[in-house]
Amino acid sequence: MERPRIQRQPAHLLLAAEFGSATLHEKGSGEYDPSFIITKLGAKVNRLVAAGLLERMELRETSSGASMFQGQIRDPSGLHYFSIGDYNSEVIREQAHDWAERLDDGEPLLVMMVAKSRWYQTDEGAVYTSLRPEEASIVTREVYANWLLDACDATMQRMNQFTASMEVEPTMDAYRRAELPESLLLARNHYGEVDVEPFKLNLMQALDIAEGRLEAATTPPPMMSLPEEGDDSGDATGSDGLRTFLLQAVRQLDQGEGVDFDTVLKNAASRGHAREVAEQVLDEMVEAGQLEEPRFGWFRAVAAD
Repeated sequence: MERPRIQRQPAHLLLAAEFGSATLHEKGSGEYDPSFIITKLGAKVNRLVAAGLLERMELRETSSGASMFQGQIRDPSGLHYFSIGDYNSEVIREQAHDWAERLDDGEPLLVMMVAKSRWYQTDEGAVYTSLRPEEASIVTREVYANWLLDACDATMQRMNQFTASMEVEPTMDAYRRAELPESLLLARNHYGEVDVEPFKLNLMQALDIAEGRLEAATTPPPMMSLPEEGDDSGDATGSDGLRTFLLQAVRQLDQGEGVDFDTVLKNAASRGHAREVAEQVLDEMVEAGQLEEPRFGWFRAVAAD
């Protein structure tokens, strides 16, 4: 008897933060059944369309001696991680070599890919998601802007369904009657209470970039010059050192309109500061009046009286 043909799964449009925060994995019972990653907003993802600025391409050897590229692309919400190896088509592997060379030359590359969702769980229980590209290409800023708008629209639809589900009894029958996806109930049971505010912020930032800040979002950020050895003005130890560095970075990089969020954090990371810590200190500096946020995601030093 012939094996039933496996239906090709649709590709979701997901911002990196939603996909990267997912920890629920569902595997079909059959040998050839597809596997899925279910996000906090209820997207049931086997394949997805991702896009962003290519930030890294590293050629590595696996334990078996084969070579593979590991890379990452950034959209306004965070990072997608992907890998390209012998299991990919020759076309994709050739693209990976080309991207790596162009990235090494300092060329900014906007990449879009249709990819299979992957997940990995460590012995300690931590879950990590990644992509295995099926098709990929370099795209223009206009194409990327349109992708951002479409991804935001898809995210908003999932957020609306998520909000509606809070008023529905958490049973499969109730969800079916309310015409809500069953994956949303699975997400609700797995993740418990979910704060949708970070997803709202992601949408605001993505829409802001798509509608007016595409130049800044698709250009590698400027890096401030580092102090000479022996100059303690950029001491990276402790929160006081981080505050001093962030203030210096904002003042030095501000060209009149402030400095965007990602540029500030990448400069902090270049000095060894964890992104999460730098984000927290940025918020504290705004609350303390050391920095101001003239518009969402942009920072400026407050002028001394």
